[in-house]
Amino acid sequence: MARKHTSPASRSSAAPAAHKPLAARAAAGRAAAANAADSTSPNAEFGKPLSGWRLRCYTIIFEADTRAGRRFDLALILMVLLSVALVMLESVGNLRGRYGPWLTGFEYFFTAAFTAEYVLRLLCVRHPLRYALSFYGLVDLLAVLPPYLAVFEPSLYALVDVRVLRLLRVFRILKLQAYLQEYISLGRALRASGRKIFVFLSAVLMVVLIMGTVMFIVEGPEHGFTSIPVGVYWAITTLTTVGYGDLTPKTDLGRAIASLMMLMGWGVLAVPTGIVTAEMSAQRFQFPPKTTTRTCHECLTEGHQPDSKFCRNCGAKLPTYHSEWTAE
Repeated sequence: MARKHTSPASRSSAAPAAHKPLAARAAAGRAAAANAADSTSPNAEFGKPLSGWRLRCYTIIFEADTRAGRRFDLALILMVLLSVALVMLESVGNLRGRYGPWLTGFEYFFTAAFTAEYVLRLLCVRHPLRYALSFYGLVDLLAVLPPYLAVFEPSLYALVDVRVLRLLRVFRILKLQAYLQEYISLGRALRASGRKIFVFLSAVLMVVLIMGTVMFIVEGPEHGFTSIPVGVYWAITTLTTVGYGDLTPKTDLGRAIASLMMLMGWGVLAVPTGIVTAEMSAQRFQFPPKTTTRTCHECLTEGHQPDSKFCRNCGAKLPTYHSEWTAE
């Protein structure tokens, strides 16, 4: 059977014709995959990305990597400090009698400013309920509520000092990266040693329960140990080396037990310290990557890296990172 020979020119002209359908099918496949990814992406579920004034306000209020955001947060921290100082000054009788109207006027101003800021935070996020139930959202709400609650119960006005919790933002705003990493390292060490500390505290509770019961039997109601809970109270104050002195053993056996409890107290204080210190030593060899104040628009998780494309918590696509965008 004779072979059919083709020239190089005919083979070269036939090759593109053969590859065209493959290329078309590949392009169609990529388009279909892109459409499927868009339909299953978090943005499709949560809606279109923020834009306009809401995105601008969001970047300024929730992030501190821009000049406008940094200035806003610094002004907010200054107002928090002034409002807390105002509450402290108002608790002084002489100052309240002399400058009462001025102090009240400033408090009205700070309350209005914090209320407007809280409402603006709710307006510029896409999921206000998630922000309201987050840690910082609850702190911001507690910073606003006391002046309004004081209308019904004046003594609740002193709770305005809870605004000092808003100073937790100072670590990320002032770029205190070293302090922030130490704060994170301490938190990780506490979480890692949580089970050990729980087991240790359980053993301590059993010891104070047993020793309190023993002291109730040894000393009795005639020496002040009227019940087992009173004996447990004495055991806790003795084991922690506090020793208020309101309850003291009178019998020789009771004093011997008290001496043993005092010596045990030194060891009780040392054990949790050693547990946390060991975990902190282990954390020293872990260097987390550099993070920013970039915040996910979906779940409000912050602390993403500058080159991150997706949220590390919910997987939603992150907006473009702006480090020098101003509000002017």
